[in-house]
Amino acid sequence: MSEGRPLRLLALHGYRQSERRFRQRTGALRKALRGVAELVALDAPHLVPGTEDEASDDPPRGWWFSRPGTFEASEAAEQPAGLEESLEAVARALEERGPFDGLLGFSQGAALAAMVCALRARGDPRFPITFAILVAAFASRAPAHDHFYREPIALPSLHVVGDADAVIAAGLSAELAQCFVEPVVITHPGGHFVPVAAPQKEAYLDFLGRFCPGQGQAEQPGVGAV
Repeated sequence: MSEGRPLRLLALHGYRQSERRFRQRTGALRKALRGVAELVALDAPHLVPGTEDEASDDPPRGWWFSRPGTFEASEAAEQPAGLEESLEAVARALEERGPFDGLLGFSQGAALAAMVCALRARGDPRFPITFAILVAAFASRAPAHDHFYREPIALPSLHVVGDADAVIAAGLSAELAQCFVEPVVITHPGGHFVPVAAPQKEAYLDFLGRFCPGQGQAEQPGVGAV
């Protein structure tokens, strides 16, 4: 991070969400991180078909599918589709809208962020990030994605786990955390959302504080900032 500016995090939304929807649902987080970090959301490249709002001006999106047009986190998909396009979209955003210091991912977006971390830890130059915050994350069950988890992921990470999450069970998030070297894991009593109660706010700020020595005042958010 450059001195005198807040950290910049590329934010990756969950399945059936979008850049706009994620911005709307993370207002409390933006407020909690004001002056420390700004979030810049990215639309997933794939539209989710067969939904009521598919034809709206803000259709739901996904990062990859476990079967044609559908996704289930617990499914060991034999032919997952769309991941490469999403990795390319993240790489393009990091290059064209950067610089970025880290990633913030939620649900499927957090699973994708973990894959990006794995590639970064192996030295992939497309992903110049330093850390990741992963909320309601999970490891893909698809055998084609096993290679992301074969080696310990040596990148600083904060994992946020909901004890009552009925969409991504807490055990799935804890399992992914164990793929990282020295992960920071925090839990909250709620479900499938980005928590910003006092204990989580403190955890976010403590974790981000490791990467922002000489923190200055926040700048005005740029185009696409959450």
